[in-house]
Amino acid sequence: MNRRHLLAATAGGLATLASPAVQAQPGWPHGRPLRVICPWPPGAANDMLARLTGARLQEKLGATAVVENRTGGAGLIGTREVLNAAPDGYTLLASAFNTAVMPLVLRSANFDPQTDLEVCARTAQAPLVMTIAGNRPQRTLAEVVAAAKARPQDWSIAVTSLGAASHLATIEFNRRTGANLEMVAYRGTQPALQDLMAGNVQLLIDPSFNLLPHTEGGRIRALGIASKERSPLAPTVPTMGEAGLPGYEFQSWYGVWAPKGTPAEICQRVNDLMQETMRDPVIVQRLTQQVLEPVTESIADTRRFIAGEIVRATELLRSVNYQPE
Repeated sequence: MNRRHLLAATAGGLATLASPAVQAQPGWPHGRPLRVICPWPPGAANDMLARLTGARLQEKLGATAVVENRTGGAGLIGTREVLNAAPDGYTLLASAFNTAVMPLVLRSANFDPQTDLEVCARTAQAPLVMTIAGNRPQRTLAEVVAAAKARPQDWSIAVTSLGAASHLATIEFNRRTGANLEMVAYRGTQPALQDLMAGNVQLLIDPSFNLLPHTEGGRIRALGIASKERSPLAPTVPTMGEAGLPGYEFQSWYGVWAPKGTPAEICQRVNDLMQETMRDPVIVQRLTQQVLEPVTESIADTRRFIAGEIVRATELLRSVNYQPE
């Protein structure tokens, strides 16, 4: 089973294993259908979490919840659908880190993610992992940095998407190590991964669920995971801190937003429901198998987290004079 089918099966399994429906409480959603807009294609982690969100809303609130993949514009088309929707709780955005930094990356994204959307919840996160082409002899991060500084012309690092978490992590890696690796931009993980496995680029930093499954065959190797602790699914892979970069932590993360002006009590109900979902032992186990970590936090905590992410992204992109496309 390929990764897309595995994620789809997992999403279906999570929906099936979620707790049974309960009687809808008075008020919202009044029996009207809910729309969950996912601005990314089917088959990826964004889509899986959007479908889990829709399933839980439907089961717990007793109203139909329809997940719509409104793709295009690097996530902007689906995001605009929600920005322009009525703030009545019947349209939600299930997206990711990209939503928070979109205005820093796309010139046409003329909105403020902190004021033009209402935060409902952060649902899951996935630490990034640094990988090296299997044909390179280096086995540790220290060896890579030393080799790259000695012969920089022999090294390049893939970037799956400009402005993505992997891009920011690569900028920080260059800044922290002084390696100044050449960054090669791709349109997504798959072409970057293919070139890494072929040895056309030497390094790639991307979410762990994209890369760890490919380390088993030896065509790529994991050098470090950008989290506080080692992953239980890859216990032999050191954290980037253990590998020599203390405090180097980057992640892809996912959440739910609503249009600006959506009543606070509706956003809170969504938050309560998603926290309950991400504490469900069955769902925790299934997400962990996908190298996704469930997140349970308040709306206020999510707001603070997003604000910090935007500050860090702004500083890193500014440090390399990145200009929105």
